[in-house]
Amino acid sequence: MKNNKPKYNQIIEAAVKVIAENGYHGSQIYKIANAAGVADGTIYLYFKNKEDILISVFEEKMGQFIEKIAVSTSQKNNAEEKLKTLIEMHFGQLSADYNLAIVTQLELRQSNYSLRLQINNVLKPYLMVIDNIVKEGIEQELFRNDLSIPLVRQMIFGTLDEVVTNWVMKEQKYDLLNQVSDVHTLLTGALSRTNTN
Repeated sequence: MKNNKPKYNQIIEAAVKVIAENGYHGSQIYKIANAAGVADGTIYLYFKNKEDILISVFEEKMGQFIEKIAVSTSQKNNAEEKLKTLIEMHFGQLSADYNLAIVTQLELRQSNYSLRLQINNVLKPYLMVIDNIVKEGIEQELFRNDLSIPLVRQMIFGTLDEVVTNWVMKEQKYDLLNQVSDVHTLLTGALSRTNTN
């Protein structure tokens, strides 16, 4: 399989760096090849084109991340703890790799419709993790039982996404992980059964 090959991984890592520094449209294949230390033609052994590289970056990075989140959240006892773990891991993954954060938060947004559809497919398992946490919270009577799960999913993902985007735009002027407790408190406060009249 192509992603077991060292050169494939080299190209993925180089692409993250080059796209973060030059923007997607300014990241020609030769620049990615140079950064990866491979010939231009080598890129085409693994990827069809630049768009394929971008979606592969997202699939690789997000795929690994979703697996880790699924494992870590499953080890927590209740939905509130699982939600906190999800927030910590979301912020932790992106604060640990600023170039990746630039690519996911800024460059992927400028992509075309077909690329966005592929990105949405990659995100589906992550959104299912959020759905399962919300369902579990309702079952455990920690969260309100009148919640619209699709709306809550949008609210949770949208909040995390916007907090990271703001951090990227502010060029890491503060510690993203310091936001975890406040974001968790705000989200659980909105979902909590104790808030119902």
